[in-house]
Amino acid sequence: MKQPCVYIVANKRHGTIYTGVTANPPKRSFEHREGSVKGFSAKYGCRMLVWYELHETMYDAITREKQIKAGSRAKKIALIEALNPGWNDLYDTLI
Repeated sequence: MKQPCVYIVANKRHGTIYTGVTANPPKRSFEHREGSVKGFSAKYGCRMLVWYELHETMYDAITREKQIKAGSRAKKIALIEALNPGWNDLYDTLI
């Protein structure tokens, strides 16, 4: 599945979260799960896909990512819990 997507990965419920954007959600989520994405998410063990939002264009996805990153942690948690109150790993919903 290739489609522009904004996503949030976490290391545990209410733990460290990372917001990103990708054109290939299953591949990127797999990379996070395996810890092969170097940087913040690997350093803090953010491997569970806990939230995502698909977009029509990469421009729209990037715009939304910036909006989410500019928001507070509380707003990010509210986004996650509206879609995924159990903070389950949503990887299997992508494939």
